[in-house]
Order: sequence, then C-alpha cells, then structure tokens
Amino acid sequence: MTTLDKKYDTTAVQPMVVADRVCKSFGALQVLKGISLEVGRGDVLCLIGPSGSGKSTFLRCINHLERVNAGRLYVDGDLIGYREKEGKLYELNPRDAAKQRRDIGMVFQHFNLFPHRTALENIIEAPTQVKKLPRADALTRAHELLDRVGMGDKANAYPAQLSGGQQQRVAIARALAMDPKLMLFDEPTSALDPELVGEVLGVMRELAADGMTMVVVTHEMGFAREVADQLVFMDGGVVVEAGNPREMLANPHRERTKAFLSRLL
Repeated sequence: MTTLDKKYDTTAVQPMVVADRVCKSFGALQVLKGISLEVGRGDVLCLIGPSGSGKSTFLRCINHLERVNAGRLYVDGDLIGYREKEGKLYELNPRDAAKQRRDIGMVFQHFNLFPHRTALENIIEAPTQVKKLPRADALTRAHELLDRVGMGDKANAYPAQLSGGQQQRVAIARALAMDPKLMLFDEPTSALDPELVGEVLGVMRELAADGMTMVVVTHEMGFAREVADQLVFMDGGVVVEAGNPREMLANPHRERTKAFLSRLL
C-alpha cells in the first residue's frame, strides 16, 4: 500500500506512458529513486546507461512485473498494477494485473520462447489461451506476423533450429500477436552475435515507422540516434539527462553522460 500526494490528470490528452516519481527497492538496495518521464503516443523512447542503473527494472515496472514501492505509472491513462481508494493505492489482484499486461508487449534479452513449440505455436499460444481467439484466426494472424518480421518460411521451425536473431524476431511477432498498445524491449540485441543485430533492429525500425509506441533499453546508439524521439540516460537509479537523441549524443550536457558516451561512440 502506497500513499501519494499527486494524481495524474486523466482528463487531459494523455501520453501513452507517464511515470511519476517511481521508486523501487530490493530490500535495502534502492534501484529506482524517483523516475519521472513521459512517452508520447507513437513515440520511441530509448533508455541508456551502465549496468545496474535501473533501466531494466524500470521497464519491468511499466507492466508490473516488478511492484513499485512509491510513485505511479500510467499506460494509456490507466494506473498500472494498483487501484486507488481515498488517496491510497492497493495492488491489483493477479487476474486484473494480467488483464492490464495483455496490452503491453515485452521482448526480453533472451527470447524466452517455448523450446518444445514451433515458431507458429509460440505465437498463437497467448491469443488462443488469454484472449480466447479462435485457433484458425490466431493461425492466420501468426502467419501474417511471421511474414512481417521476415520469418514466414520458418513457421514450423523449433527455437533450437533458429539463430538468435531469428528467435528474437519470432519473439517480437509473439508480442505483436496480442495487439499491444505499447511495446517494451529489454536490450533485445545484447545476446546476439554482431552480424545478427541488424535484422532485429530492422524489424524495430519498421514498428517505429508504423507508429508503435516503444520503450527500448539499448546500447545501440545508432538505433537511438536514427529512430528514437527521446533519449534518457539513467545512472544510479535516477534520470541524469534526457532530450533529443541526436542533440544529446552529439553534445551531452552532463559530465556523467559525456563519460558514458565516450566509451560507446
């Protein structure tokens, strides 16, 4: 239960994501120390920063895979993970939290595909089991998504028969099968061999061009420069600097940002 003194104005035109002073601790370790930011509809926000800065934890808070200890997170105007009563927040039961999560696609670093199911079977699992979509409709949609990510000829392949880049593209198609309003990417290329990175980033570029709202934790500065609408540098659980990606990468204002980027660019 968390008490907060500010309520997000849901009568205004809403960004897709609003984080208001989000805090998260694991025991005595405070990982997020009051993160506040917004992501506009159809925008791409890239989160960068050193390991342990809180980027992935923040991403997991957006879809309530991690509980926040203070602050609020809204997606499409809905308070995530909690309901409010008399100024206090109470955590949603698992079923209601899962309903919210259906609208938020997430792509993980290590693919997380079911190894005993084909690419096609991985994609239709959630739509048929969670949304109760008829299997025939789910299969049609799955084939369309596999074509979209350049994997139409691998529908019957098992994950072990696919490269890392191919598995990640299937994982993206699986997330898209739920027709999410928001996509979260947690370092989607960091586990890939360098020559496979481009094929995954290419799919993400196409999603951005199609207007998908995305929050991406990444070390791919070229992608951030080319695709992102907003770049956020985190360190020590706080937002150190945020702004236009091209301007920020070319001329960061904070010394900590300069030091970090000097090792990447």
